[in-house]
Amino acid sequence: MTPALVLTGLSVRMMSEQAVRDGYSALALDVFGDVDTRRVAAAWAGIGAPADLRIDAGRFLAGLARFADHEGVFGWVAGSGFEDRPELIEAGAQVLPLLGTPASAVRRVRDPRAFFAFLDAQGIAHPAVRFAVPSEGGWLSKDAGGAGGWHIRPAEDGPEAQDAPQRRYYQRQAPGTPMSALFVAQGGQASVLGFNELIVRGIGRHPFVYCGAIGPVPIAAEVAAAIEETVRSLAAAFALQGLCSLDFLLDGPRFAVLEVNARPSASMALYTDASPMRAHVQACLHGRVAAAPQHAEVRGTQIVFARRAMRIDARQARYLASLAFVHDLPAAGAVFAEGDPLCSVSAAGADPNAVRARLDARCDALLNHLETVDESPLAHA
Repeated sequence: MTPALVLTGLSVRMMSEQAVRDGYSALALDVFGDVDTRRVAAAWAGIGAPADLRIDAGRFLAGLARFADHEGVFGWVAGSGFEDRPELIEAGAQVLPLLGTPASAVRRVRDPRAFFAFLDAQGIAHPAVRFAVPSEGGWLSKDAGGAGGWHIRPAEDGPEAQDAPQRRYYQRQAPGTPMSALFVAQGGQASVLGFNELIVRGIGRHPFVYCGAIGPVPIAAEVAAAIEETVRSLAAAFALQGLCSLDFLLDGPRFAVLEVNARPSASMALYTDASPMRAHVQACLHGRVAAAPQHAEVRGTQIVFARRAMRIDARQARYLASLAFVHDLPAAGAVFAEGDPLCSVSAAGADPNAVRARLDARCDALLNHLETVDESPLAHA
């Protein structure tokens, strides 16, 4: 009997594929239901509408309860979409054992007052933070429960209708390259699997959207050692479990911490040879923290955003599915507005620059092809 994992979140294609590579059967509960997610998973159920970008609590718990009865299921993993929903993590853990950071720890590490107070007490650098609206420019407004950068905007833009004021904080804009460290943690131990350069770009009126990652990338040994020590301190202080990631800015020999994602992050797709889902399970169930692997090549993933409104027809869906480097495949009939995530692409190479160029070229070629053959009325809306 193959042991089975329930993978949950907004999109679980990457987690599902990795679980299967690592020897598990994947049962998928997500919002998007992409073609390749359904193809790799032994079962799938929807837990929300893609347009809402939010997990429906009732559908999630019902789906989790249904999948808990499947043969071989021994736990569930929370992906993206739970950052501001620790109560759902708690409720889900009552249905099926949670493999990952518990809700109480997620609350603490996503609480900006607790998080940045800890960094200050430990002397760990981070961009300046305030909890009242700054009167001067140069500050960003952030939602502590947000993900993917969609919640970040200039502080002077003011609040939006859907804002949760109690979760808003303000952070000084700082120099540096957006980076992340993928790590596995348990019992105060932590091991960094690799460092990644994040692709962050403006999408519409959102200036700092996560668009992808390239890694592993080399960084200076003394900086790497300092970041690894920071990761261990955070893992111990906030009781982190399993795969997590640390976001930071790298500016020459200096780094500044931004946040911790206490869940498997999208950068795990760059480390398939390290069996990251198995490392996650081993850490959560057995307290075994995997050592950092050796990497033969640099890999990258990048989200493709629609440049204009379009509908994917059957011919386009087949075209996308025929390309081995295209992922998060939309089904025929899927409709996208300008700026919506359409799919993603991957690439590999000898160094980060080569990977970055290949990702951009594949994104452009794919969009040019889709826009050329798209004859639907939405394409010109």
